[in-house]
Amino acid sequence: MSELRQQILILHLASSDLASATIAWALYDGASAEDALPMQSGDEKEPPYASVLAAMRAGWNVIQLAVLPQIVPGHEHESGNLPYEYVLERKVALHE
Repeated sequence: MSELRQQILILHLASSDLASATIAWALYDGASAEDALPMQSGDEKEPPYASVLAAMRAGWNVIQLAVLPQIVPGHEHESGNLPYEYVLERKVALHE
C-alpha cells in the first residue's frame, strides 16, 4: 500500500464565480521529492485547470473560498492582492 501525501493548489480566478477563468496559480506537492521546486504562475503558458470547477471535476477538494473584496469609495483604482483566491487540496500517492 502506498503512502498518501497532500497536494495544495492555489487558483486565482477572474471573478468570484467558480467557473470563471484561472489567471494565476501555484501548486505545492507534498508527494514530490524534497528538492523539487513548486510550480509557480508563469512556469507554464496554460494553468493546470481552466477554473476551480474544472479542478473539482478532476478530484480536487476546495478548502478555502475567496473572500469577496470590499472596495472603499475613492480607492477603486488602487492595486493589491488578487482578490479571488481559492485553495484546493487532494491526496496522492508518494512519488518515488
